[in-house]
Amino acid sequence: MKAMAIDTKVDDVLKETPLRILEIPIPEPEEKQVLIKISACGVCRTDLDEIEGRTLPSFYPMIPGHQVVGKIVKCGKKAKKFREGEKVGVGWIYHSCGRCMQCMKGMENLCDNFVATGRDAYGGYAEFMVAYEDFVYKIPDTNSDAEAAPLLCAGSIGWRSIRLAEIEGKKTLALFGFGASGHIVIQIVRYLYPGLRIFVFTRSKDEQNLAYKLGASWTGTITDEPPEHFDVAIDTTPAWLPVISAVKNLNKGGKLIINAIRKENSDVEVLKTIDYERHLWMEKEIKSVANVTRRDIAEFLEIVKKVPVKPEITTYQLSEANTAIRDLKAGKIAGAKVLVVGD
Repeated sequence: MKAMAIDTKVDDVLKETPLRILEIPIPEPEEKQVLIKISACGVCRTDLDEIEGRTLPSFYPMIPGHQVVGKIVKCGKKAKKFREGEKVGVGWIYHSCGRCMQCMKGMENLCDNFVATGRDAYGGYAEFMVAYEDFVYKIPDTNSDAEAAPLLCAGSIGWRSIRLAEIEGKKTLALFGFGASGHIVIQIVRYLYPGLRIFVFTRSKDEQNLAYKLGASWTGTITDEPPEHFDVAIDTTPAWLPVISAVKNLNKGGKLIINAIRKENSDVEVLKTIDYERHLWMEKEIKSVANVTRRDIAEFLEIVKKVPVKPEITTYQLSEANTAIRDLKAGKIAGAKVLVVGD
């Protein structure tokens, strides 16, 4: 099979070619695994973090990609949950130990032995992959395969952010960054909380226009002053400046959710401008999102059966994965980027 693989860390994907074509045998599923013929795989900023070394793969070469959609073509001897031909998906959580306190509480995202798809095990920038059946999800027919791919991470981790934000009863929400996750989150919260006013902060004019199209009350750049302070904020950017801007404009008792596996260090100096009284006092909260649980993905895929979530996508062939990664880094194309694999 063909795949696009990471061979080593690169400093800047805009200046180097980060992925190479890899040809390897089609893998055989273990007893409780299934073999998936991949049709689409979303391109996520975490893939960029792996390539540029902010979260390193467990080994090289690594096949990235953790927003995977395809059909089961073979089941392991003890895999009983799915049948051949079913359309399924795989997200960031590839496996966990299942025995620790966190796993027993349904918090396998915090497991010390968390295995990430496309970082610790081969992912979806390929024609086939194997996955454990307990970490595979049936994909609803509400979206095409390419449209469904961003739901496995951008959407599911967005849903986790919404849950952690505890938006019920709040009047205002700010979204910092409006990429793959942000533009799905706004569709969900508008449906679940129709009276909520939503402010979107992004430097991209295309993303600002998309935000208005999807129902934002106001848009501006990260440093712009919003019409009013807000109750809740969700940050999906790779930078630190949005954190400062968010806490500065939070209402008393407000909550900021940081939805990012890693932050880039290029603007870390801005953290020195934090002033306790202006930014953090009055019981403001900051909470990080760590990975994603099986519950998050399963719940979100049930939600999209009822909520008309329509991701804005730009598609690329598998062989164009380097272009997709560069477009993601440049931030010039609104919405999600998706690799289309096979026929």
